[in-house]
Amino acid sequence: MKDLRRPARLAPGARVAVVAPSGPVAEERLQAGLDVLRGWDLDPVAAPHVLDRHRELGHLAGTDADRAADLQRAWCDPAVDAVLCARGGYGAQRVVDLLDWDAMRAAGPKVFVGFSDATTLHEAFAVRLGLVTLYGPVAAGVDFVKNARAQDHLKATLFAPETVRTLTSSGTALAPGRARGVTLGGCLALLATGHGTPHTRPGARGGLLLLEDVGEPPYRVDRWLTQLLRTGWLDGVAGVALGSWDRCGPYEELRPVLADRLGGLGVPVVEELGFGHCEGALTVPFGVGAALDADAGTLTLDAPALA
Repeated sequence: MKDLRRPARLAPGARVAVVAPSGPVAEERLQAGLDVLRGWDLDPVAAPHVLDRHRELGHLAGTDADRAADLQRAWCDPAVDAVLCARGGYGAQRVVDLLDWDAMRAAGPKVFVGFSDATTLHEAFAVRLGLVTLYGPVAAGVDFVKNARAQDHLKATLFAPETVRTLTSSGTALAPGRARGVTLGGCLALLATGHGTPHTRPGARGGLLLLEDVGEPPYRVDRWLTQLLRTGWLDGVAGVALGSWDRCGPYEELRPVLADRLGGLGVPVVEELGFGHCEGALTVPFGVGAALDADAGTLTLDAPALA
């Protein structure tokens, strides 16, 4: 697995487009998120359909066609330097095949930020565009709007990525050791359900896999991990870094599942690295070479996330 191309870091005055490729967005939280971005001396622009709600399918922010059009228009606009997701939820799987990837590739590299349901888009940006992306807070998310740690880490990643090259675990090693590889991953359920679909990698071979999820009880986490094991998707993975498991049951019940399913890989596994669906979530880049030290509880990037 090779390092991907790093987009340019942001500078004051950069224009960022906020899109909603997944679930519906709360207007007051969107406005609060835009205010945070303005406070960073950025020029945030909400996409035309960012506050839409699908008439029949209430879990979607507008129609598939409109959500896809917003994302593609923002990406292909030469005045836009970064595209941020407004929220997660569900829906990215329904738009990823509607995007004109040739046009988006021709538009050149720029920053993409999102997490959770955006895992589908992170995979597609890696496969179709060969770009480093940022798995981080969404612009209308409660954590981003209200949590200084989440804000500060994303801001540093966007403007001064050399200052946040090491993430440190608050937990322990599920499996000891050190490994090197290229970062990839995201939300476990999205990786498992996306396997075998267009615009996804065939596996994690040679990669440092970053995993997290939300609202999945231990038996379902077991199911998703077992799916990835049985299909061979985890064959050759270099190491695993685990983020948050919010509302995935008591951690003392989930931890044995993670140890049982991942311990047999024979690679280092570190837990509680502080990314995902947790308070003060950190931003992690996908597509960057890194070193994982499970004993020290650190993930150190070979280079800054953005150029």
